[in-house]
Amino acid sequence: MQLYRIIMVHKLSLKSLLQTADRDHNPLAMSDEQILEQIYSTHVHSDTKFDVDSLFTLVYTTLRRSTSIVDNFFEGSKSMMEHIDDKMPLANFSSPHCTLKQISFEMCCKPPGEETAHKTALVILNKLSNYEWDAKAVITLAAFALEYGDFWLLAHHQPTDLLAKSVAVLKRVPLLTRPEYAQKHRQAIIEVNNLVKATLQVIELIFELEKFSFYDTKDVPALVPAREHIPVDVYWAIITVVTIVTQIDCLTTQSEKKQELYQYGQKLNFILGRLGKQITLCRHEIEEAEYYRKLRKLFQTPTEIMEVFKVLVFSKDAPQPLFDCATKTTIDIEVLKRKHVYLFISTLDITEEEISVLRAVHESIKTDEQYKIVWVPIVEEWTENLRKKFEVLKAKMQWYVVQHFGSIAGYKYIKEEWHFKKSPMVVVLNPQGKVQHTNAFHLIQAYGMKAFPFTSVEEERIHNEIHWVGPVVGDIHSNIDTWIREQKYIFFYGGKDKEWIQQFSKTAAALANDPIIKDLRISIELFCVEKEDKNLFSRFWNRIESLFVTKAHKAVDSAKQEVQRMLCYKYESGWALLSKGSSVVASGHGSTILKTVTEFDKWKEVVRKKGFETSFREYHERIVRSTHRCAQFEIQNIAGKLPEAIKCPDCPRIMDIFITYKCCHNDNNNVVISSNDAH
Repeated sequence: MQLYRIIMVHKLSLKSLLQTADRDHNPLAMSDEQILEQIYSTHVHSDTKFDVDSLFTLVYTTLRRSTSIVDNFFEGSKSMMEHIDDKMPLANFSSPHCTLKQISFEMCCKPPGEETAHKTALVILNKLSNYEWDAKAVITLAAFALEYGDFWLLAHHQPTDLLAKSVAVLKRVPLLTRPEYAQKHRQAIIEVNNLVKATLQVIELIFELEKFSFYDTKDVPALVPAREHIPVDVYWAIITVVTIVTQIDCLTTQSEKKQELYQYGQKLNFILGRLGKQITLCRHEIEEAEYYRKLRKLFQTPTEIMEVFKVLVFSKDAPQPLFDCATKTTIDIEVLKRKHVYLFISTLDITEEEISVLRAVHESIKTDEQYKIVWVPIVEEWTENLRKKFEVLKAKMQWYVVQHFGSIAGYKYIKEEWHFKKSPMVVVLNPQGKVQHTNAFHLIQAYGMKAFPFTSVEEERIHNEIHWVGPVVGDIHSNIDTWIREQKYIFFYGGKDKEWIQQFSKTAAALANDPIIKDLRISIELFCVEKEDKNLFSRFWNRIESLFVTKAHKAVDSAKQEVQRMLCYKYESGWALLSKGSSVVASGHGSTILKTVTEFDKWKEVVRKKGFETSFREYHERIVRSTHRCAQFEIQNIAGKLPEAIKCPDCPRIMDIFITYKCCHNDNNNVVISSNDAH
């Protein structure tokens, strides 16, 4: 009994091993990864030159006409072969006849079965190891076309040509074309013919996909997964051809056994669907890449601004009229011809304050026909609610607006070349379509019309001016402009701690009224940013932030350090900046500035000798040196690149960078970049 059990266990183990072996050679039971592992071992990377295009042209013509003959003969579809687009190869093309014969020999007279077909496909791949994958498929199909085309050519001519009839008998053509046999095998032959068409389609798509290979995968990322799958697709095309040949052999020899083709047809249909989608996606990406290159070339080559605008916004779409918010009417884009154009690019999340930045510019240039502002709203997918929001925003503007309820054609270019993120930006274009500034929004917000016409050249000129207080914040309150013109000392101050603000206000007022200050006729004014309305507070800090953005990529100078220092104080409990007119005397954290003002009695006598400005700065610097405080500031992830390395405003070190993801539970969520230096 024990012996019987041992024998049965061995028999079951042997059966299991045989089943596993069968699965290893049955492609219908194998995964793509398993197939890939086997076929890769047959491939040799080489520089074999071969005119695969010309061979495929011949194969395509041969099989299209052959399958047409079968359709006419067995399905009664009177397809007109003269309508088939016959393509011929180059005149000097030389057919690889011997190779085709060798491949044909490997396929013919094989018994039906998946394992045999798989082994035959591997043999063919080994013989064609030095060829590229698309060439392997085309050569195999060509070897088949040589026989299939010959077979149906003889069938077509045998009724009228004695030689054709004799050769047809040798090739057993009558066994499929005589009425009694034709009726018997009709469905099987139609199935074969349809599978031939499907195989030709698969190889045609593989061939088309390979023609995209000269494109950079950075431009056409869909090429990567598509090309990775080509070896497996080629394998299925080749094994399908092998099974077709086997089935034809079974039919012409009147064999009882037949080759099952249904699952191969299913597999090819799946491959056709996937390849079709991949090619469609590749074409779309290629079209985008070509458009991107065209747009880049347009901006590099002097071109009429209106033509540049058409391509940027509409591309192939018919250009839509602009909406003139001043007259509430539409106007042809011809109005931009030979004009300086300010492209105001934003999402629909722009604020009233951001719109007001451009409103001041429009008021100044509306009588000058040489300058035009155009709002280009960026919306990835329009909805009814977004259209309503668009109408509300449009009503707040006085300039031209793009009314194109589709995606902006140059959105990718705007994102990648002009670094548009979410914050509004202003791209300055001259009448020839040349970019004069990739984002002048912060320049305009910081300096207003003082920076007109907002070109990079103008920004460079303004950057060299070290006295920034007047141009940047001079007009946020009527008193400030007067004080700056009179060259008075001004304490700008604020903070999150109301007690600190009260204490500083009291102490600074006492300093301003000190007998020594009065005796020396020094005039000191106080301006608390926090006490004013929220709009003023917002304008003050937005301008400081915009000023930093305009200086971010410039060389470090005293003005840049001062602005950066100010940003470090924005969220502190207290801060203050002392200026004389438009020039910064000193700025600091609440603790150091308050101590400097509070201890005025300790340095007031120095004021008589050195003056208030020098005395204040020196005493404050002494206090700063005796304290330790990290410098840290946050800035919104604005349109335009911020530098990767930012120097600390208080020491020579490079600041650490942190990214904060912030959500206020509304549509204005931001990514905030924080810079920190612990000294």
